[in-house]
Amino acid sequence: MTSISVPRRRLLQGAAAAAIALPSFAALAQAPARQLRIGHQKGALSILKGRGTLEKRLAPLGVSVKWTEFTAGPVQLEALNVGSIDFGDVGEAPPIFAQAAGAPLAYVAATLPRPQSEAVLVPKGSAIRTVAELKGKKVALNKGSNVHYFIAKLIEKHGLAYRDLNLVYLPPADARAAFEKGSVDAWVIWDPFLAAAEKSLEARVLADATGVVGNRGYYFSSLGYAAKNADVLAIAIEEINKVDVWGTAHKNDLAAEFAALWGLPKPVAELTVARAAYGTSPISKAVLAEQQKIADTFFDLKLIPRRISVLEAAAAGIA
Repeated sequence: MTSISVPRRRLLQGAAAAAIALPSFAALAQAPARQLRIGHQKGALSILKGRGTLEKRLAPLGVSVKWTEFTAGPVQLEALNVGSIDFGDVGEAPPIFAQAAGAPLAYVAATLPRPQSEAVLVPKGSAIRTVAELKGKKVALNKGSNVHYFIAKLIEKHGLAYRDLNLVYLPPADARAAFEKGSVDAWVIWDPFLAAAEKSLEARVLADATGVVGNRGYYFSSLGYAAKNADVLAIAIEEINKVDVWGTAHKNDLAAEFAALWGLPKPVAELTVARAAYGTSPISKAVLAEQQKIADTFFDLKLIPRRISVLEAAAAGIA
């Protein structure tokens, strides 16, 4: 048998050692990378997407970002429930319904209150001058939305019972059509639909939510994702708030971006931006106490099938 020289023997030994080490390197290469799948409507998250700053912040953590656009908050929450997204934005009401239906929702952040961004509108020539005069009138609204809670608390403040109104449940586009035709006496709606009706129809604000309800926006995840990816969500919240800070200082530019996103005239976007407060911070027990009031009201109105504890949908470690 031919003998193997010392240098060749050492070469073969090194190759064998490398071969033994290869599986561990392969395992490292195949380790599942983290991902943040974001559902968004045409709003602040869309602007963040355009900036590309979130991707840059998350890249050093090995986290990729995937964006999916949705038409409304409830659809995003359905996507969360089936495991299609990890993060999204929504108004006050949809999370209440999602939690009541058993979705694994986790609140992770909230915007500043925006009470002037929702209101009761009446036609330009309406004889209705006070909230009390809505008694017996046809009032259009989107059922189970933020304005549903607003109108319930508004009429309570003005001495009316919920049954005193003739509520007509219509989505925004159909409600606007009914409002224009005079099929309803009032319309409870939020921006930018509110601003569009003021600008194009000369609709009159009977009352907004100032002193009645907060009208916050929320950012959500799933309980499972939030438990394992608190660092990722914290960075997302920071980047969203940076857009808010920029928007507060550059409202004209923000209005221009929103006008392009929404396909609406800039004056509509300008009015929407002018009366909104911008700022996002991690969720707190104090903010969730506001959500609890909404949940209790919706249960009392028989809009949800059971009482819920909003704190059960809080990510761990909230203050």
